[in-house]
Amino acid sequence: MPIEIKELHIKINVNEGSKPASPAKAKSKDEDAVAECVAQVMKIIERKKER
Repeated sequence: MPIEIKELHIKINVNEGSKPASPAKAKSKDEDAVAECVAQVMKIIERKKER
């Protein structure tokens, strides 16, 4: 069964002049963002099942 995403919210914070993050920190942040997205999708799926 396909899942249709009707809304997508993207929030980006840009700090000019700041130093780039080290690769280890960037990977951790990416993993955190992916984990958060997966959690939100799972919540949406659970809400749809309740209906």
